[in-house]
Amino acid sequence: MEIFKRYRFFALTLGVILAIMAVNVQIGLKAVNLTLLSFKEMIVVIPPVFVLLGLLDVWVPRETMVKYMGEGSGLVGILLAIILGSAAAGPLYGAFPIATVFMKKGVKLSNIFIFIGAWSTTKIPMFLFELSALGAKFAVTRLAIDIPGIIVISYVLYSLLSHAEREEILAKAESL
Repeated sequence: MEIFKRYRFFALTLGVILAIMAVNVQIGLKAVNLTLLSFKEMIVVIPPVFVLLGLLDVWVPRETMVKYMGEGSGLVGILLAIILGSAAAGPLYGAFPIATVFMKKGVKLSNIFIFIGAWSTTKIPMFLFELSALGAKFAVTRLAIDIPGIIVISYVLYSLLSHAEREEILAKAESL
């Protein structure tokens, strides 16, 4: 029963795809191809993320992370979260394992929210593409609007969580 619980989403997805194939084979095959494409993308992205996580875990002591990104880190923590999130490459799901390690290392939750927001919105390659394709005015304006927006949203999220909820989130990350 434990195995079914663990893989219930996979079983549900497989059931949905089989049901789609029963109704329309071409759409079902398209769904299978999309699933395989996503799986291949994850296989390429996730291993380097975990290698970097291992290095981060070994090379950067918890005290350093707390000093620069933990409670009381202030503007330095915010800037580091934005820089680390913007310098990242890969899809957003690559940010979550890193966020988990950040939680284990004592990074302030609002800085983790900023990191995830920066990862999803202010990536350097995306900025360079926008610069060349849409012009400097658009790229810089978008960045100038997005960064304060990310910070505000992160602090709003942080303030909406009670102290107990923050502790629960950190405890869940610690147990992973």
